[in-house]
Amino acid sequence: MSAVQIGLLMFSGMLLLMALRIPIAAAMFIPGVLGYWAMTEWSTLLNLLKANAVARLTVYELSVIPLFLLMGQFATQGGLSRDLFRAAASFVGHVRGGLAMAAILSAGAFGAVCGSSVATCATITQVAYPEMKAHGYHGRLSTATLATGGTLGILIPPSVPLVVYAILTEQNIAKLFAAAMIPGIIAMLGYIIVIALYCRARPDLATPSEPASWAQRGTAIISIWPIAFVFIVVFGGIYGGIFSPTEGAAIGAFMTFVVGLAKRELNLKGIQNSLIGTAETTAMVFMIFLGADMMNSTLALTEMPKMVADWVSSLPIPDLSIVLAILLLYVLLGCVMDELSMLLLTLPVIFPAVMGLDLWGLEREAKALWFAILVLTTVSIGMVAPPVGMNVYVVNNMAKEVPMGETYKGVFPFLAWDAIRVILLLLFPAISLWLVTVLFK
Repeated sequence: MSAVQIGLLMFSGMLLLMALRIPIAAAMFIPGVLGYWAMTEWSTLLNLLKANAVARLTVYELSVIPLFLLMGQFATQGGLSRDLFRAAASFVGHVRGGLAMAAILSAGAFGAVCGSSVATCATITQVAYPEMKAHGYHGRLSTATLATGGTLGILIPPSVPLVVYAILTEQNIAKLFAAAMIPGIIAMLGYIIVIALYCRARPDLATPSEPASWAQRGTAIISIWPIAFVFIVVFGGIYGGIFSPTEGAAIGAFMTFVVGLAKRELNLKGIQNSLIGTAETTAMVFMIFLGADMMNSTLALTEMPKMVADWVSSLPIPDLSIVLAILLLYVLLGCVMDELSMLLLTLPVIFPAVMGLDLWGLEREAKALWFAILVLTTVSIGMVAPPVGMNVYVVNNMAKEVPMGETYKGVFPFLAWDAIRVILLLLFPAISLWLVTVLFK
């Protein structure tokens, strides 16, 4: 059996295991092991398994993932998400759809200390959904807004998928965070505009709240100064060259911990839940890493990544069309896979192919940063798009009275904006690269 045939069988086996609802880490690991064994000897496979595990689990840069996750956990248990929503609602809650806009704003702000889409989605839903329900908001608008707002957890730095991208492609994490900042803010503002247009067309979906007094607004603003201070210290230190992203994540986790204690919101049980939640998510992420490493090691042995790169570069079509096709592939993969699994499985094959294309005359590093934001934006679509949409499942698990079909109907206007945003980022690389050039001259 040829190497290419083994590679195709591996992909088929992975998809079959996924269809059988085998965890994605095992669905990648098992075909990878069998494929490597078929091409080498048993002793060689055992040596690879040992080397892969040690190499992956001892990468210093990857420690930024559990640290940012811990920061998000402390922020959740410390009540910071509730303060963010109340502050946003005090300013925009009185307009039609204002509470939905407040949910988007608070999701964006919480995403700036979280790094996870699902965690942001679950946390903001706990705070915002009861308020929207109490004010008569239609379930379709409420759940769709919260599911979509959750994607800001990875679109606005820090972002776990961007850290993974940086490790896999050997890029600078701080530069990737800078590249994601403006596109993330554009995404957040666009979602607010979508809500405004949606509620204008369907005023029955949302009822305006009573305007808050300026005293109430002042109190709400004062309550969120700790999270603003944490953000300024962490990212100001990273971009100012005072400390590395990993050190910044550690400082941010400690500061969030102190803020939670100072607010008397973070108790012993909350600390325990934060540590357990971080450990569980980190374990899941690293298991996916090991599964993808096994699959990619076997793919490298088959030389399929090189073959794909050579084939893509020789296609008689415009290079931008190739990138667009890759983004469409990510949208399709998002129907059956989570964002980390997609990146870990596809980047070793796709990234070399993209780097071989002539795209807007960009240098290699600029091209890698620009492509990262395109990929991040596209995989975030998979978090809300049918038929899977992990964020939709998270929200509907908390809002059981709203049919999932209603949520998906509400998501489509947001997906329309996502499609426009991807096209803008594709055609205008400066949107992603401008802040990088300013901060890293």
